[in-house]
Amino acid sequence: MIVSAHPSTPNPFKQPKAVWAVAFACVISFMGIGLVDPILPSLSAKLRATPSQVSLLFTSYLVVTAVAMLVTGFVSSRIGAKRTLVAGLVLIVIFSAAAGASGSIDGIVGFRAGWGLGNALFIATSLAVIVGSASGGFAGAIILYETALGIGIAIGPLLGGELGAISWRGPFFGVAVLMAIALIATIVLVQPTPTPARRASIADPIKALRHRGLLIMGLTALCYNWGFFTVLGYAPFPMDLGTHELGYVFTGWGVLVAVFSVFGAPWLQARLGIARSLYLNLALFALDILVIGLFTDSKATLIVAVIVAGAFIGINNTITTQAVMTVAPVERPVASASYGFVRFIGGGLAPYAAGKIAEHNGVHLPFYIGAAAVALGIGVLATGHSLLAEAERVQAAEAAGHTPAEERRETLEKQAPAEELGSAG
Repeated sequence: MIVSAHPSTPNPFKQPKAVWAVAFACVISFMGIGLVDPILPSLSAKLRATPSQVSLLFTSYLVVTAVAMLVTGFVSSRIGAKRTLVAGLVLIVIFSAAAGASGSIDGIVGFRAGWGLGNALFIATSLAVIVGSASGGFAGAIILYETALGIGIAIGPLLGGELGAISWRGPFFGVAVLMAIALIATIVLVQPTPTPARRASIADPIKALRHRGLLIMGLTALCYNWGFFTVLGYAPFPMDLGTHELGYVFTGWGVLVAVFSVFGAPWLQARLGIARSLYLNLALFALDILVIGLFTDSKATLIVAVIVAGAFIGINNTITTQAVMTVAPVERPVASASYGFVRFIGGGLAPYAAGKIAEHNGVHLPFYIGAAAVALGIGVLATGHSLLAEAERVQAAEAAGHTPAEERRETLEKQAPAEELGSAG
C-alpha cells in the first residue's frame, strides 16, 4: 500500500531573509559536529592523547549540549528567541576561538563544553524560529532545517581537513570567524521577537517526557545516536588516513546526509509511510554499522560503509524530526529541548565509550555495540507504532490544508500524562 504524507509540498527554499539568516547560522553551527573528525588522529598524535581522550571532544560538546537543552526554553521565554540565538552564537564564537588557542587536550575538551552550551541555546531556538517563521508549511520548514544540517555536516569535515592540514588549531579558529559572520547576519536580518506570554520552567522538558510519544521518540533517537556517533567519533582512527583524506571521506558522508535529508526522506516517506520508512532505515543503518565492525581491517570497506551511512542518517534525521514535532503534545520549543536532551546524551557518551571499549576489547566491538543499539531503537520505536500512524495522518491532513498538527497538540495537552503512560501496554 502506498501512503502519501505530502500530497503537495510547497517549495521549502522560498523563504524570508530572516529565515535564511538563521539557516545560514545553522549551517555553521552544524559544521562544528564534523569539523574535528579529520583532525582527531592528528590531535591524538600531537597532544599525546589516547583515542578515548580525544573522543571527549564529542562527549563534552554533546553531553553539555544535552543538559543545556533543559534551560533553552527557560531562557528564550524570558529574553525572546532572537536574543537567545544571539547569546548562543556569541558563546560559540568565544569558546571555539578559545579551543583554538588552547595548548592541551584538557583545555580543548573544556572549551568544547562551553561551545556545547552555546550550541544548545542556538539549536533548540533556531528550529523553533525556522518552523515559526518559514513560509511553505511545517514540513517545508523541517526540510529547510535538515538541509542546513546536512550542508553543515558536509562542509565541516572538508573545512576541517583543509584547515587542519595547516594546523590542528585552524578548524577552531575557522568556526569562530564563520560564526561571527552568522552572528552579524542574525543581528541584522532577524527581527526582535516578543517574549512568550507564558514563561517556561526548567522542568518543562523533563515533564514533557511523561508523554509517551515524546519519550519513545527520544529513546529511539538515543539508540540511533549511539550508533551515529560511534561511527562519527571513532571510525577515523581505524581508517588510518591523513587529515586531507579524512576530510574528503567525511565530506562524502555529509553530502549524502544532505541529499537524503532533502530528497530521499520525503520520497521514502511518501511510498512507505513514517513507521515503515523508519523501521527499514534503522535496520539498514544497523547493518551498515555491523559491516564496519566486521571489516574494520579493510580500509576500502570501512571508507565506503562510513560514506554510505550518511544516506541513512539523512533519512532518519528528517523523518524523525517531523514525527517528534507532530506527536509531541507540548509547545514545539519544549518538544525540541526535551527531544534534544535525550538524543544528545546518546551521541555524547558513544564516542568516549567506543574509545574505552576499543582500548580493552579491540577495534571491532564498539561498532558491534553501535549496531546493536540502533537495532534496539527499532524495538523501542515499535512500541509507539500507533502514534506514528497518527503522526502520518496529521501530517497528511496539514499538507492538504485541513487539520493542522496544532489541533492534535491542543487535544493531547488536555490528556493527563498518566493516561498516556497507562496506554503504553
